[in-house]
Amino acid sequence: MAMTGDGGTTLTPEEGIQEITERIREIIADQLMVDVKEVTNEKSFIGNLGADSIDVIELIMEFDDKFGTEISDEKAEELTTVGKAIAYLGPILLKKQNAS
Repeated sequence: MAMTGDGGTTLTPEEGIQEITERIREIIADQLMVDVKEVTNEKSFIGNLGADSIDVIELIMEFDDKFGTEISDEKAEELTTVGKAIAYLGPILLKKQNAS
């Protein structure tokens, strides 16, 4: 973490991705009512984490709400695992984070 001229802090890209990954995992765990330790990259929402199709829609809506994104229906259909969600959202959120 580096200090900025105004006394604030900025995250390195690695720290930013780590923070974003943790936030995404926490949202998934909260929405699907599972322990965050179960939320690993290879886990699928429906097959491994007990979600149904409605749960996945609600999860995508929660991402949009928490992060100010607008995930298209087509993209949402591709986000079937924790890792895919992180791979998609991570760069978007890091860019937003660095812009602020």
